[in-house]
Amino acid sequence: MNEFISLQLDDCKEGMTKAVAHTESELTKIRAGKATPGMLDGIYVDYYGSSTPLSQVSNINTPDARTIVIQPWEKTLLTTIEKAIMDSNIGLNPQNDGLIIRLSVPALTEERRRDLVKKAKDETEKGRVAIRNIRKDANESIKKLKNDGASEDEIKVGEAEVQKLTDQFIAKVDHLAELKEKDIMTV
Repeated sequence: MNEFISLQLDDCKEGMTKAVAHTESELTKIRAGKATPGMLDGIYVDYYGSSTPLSQVSNINTPDARTIVIQPWEKTLLTTIEKAIMDSNIGLNPQNDGLIIRLSVPALTEERRRDLVKKAKDETEKGRVAIRNIRKDANESIKKLKNDGASEDEIKVGEAEVQKLTDQFIAKVDHLAELKEKDIMTV
């Protein structure tokens, strides 16, 4: 196989791997009624003038399935963290006792579970679209190699490999969605 086609396939695989990882991280943020530190991954606080992930300025624990406890390394950050959680719009109300912040994760209603499944499906579809876009870009790059002396057969083989990668990665995204849906619907 043409060396340039191999490089395109490597780039394609790398991009698709990133798309799956991004989809997985987005699905992690959808809470399934259980408290997990990952629910706070997208929250940043102002730490001495720079935007810093919450996990880098505090300990985040889950003492039970319905509670997240945030213990900042500096007490002065309590109100900043509290404000960041409220601004993040994750649907949890922080309770500040002067030492730690507690977040109580409410049990999910059937209707809320269905909404979360819809949200998970939306994220999954975004992942599939990202993978398909990577496929399209890779195929265009491979077709351009015809001008650089790649044969029709090499181009067809390259496109077939790209399609094989696409199918594999879309299956991974679908599997993630299936697991998340099962997690959400489990009472």
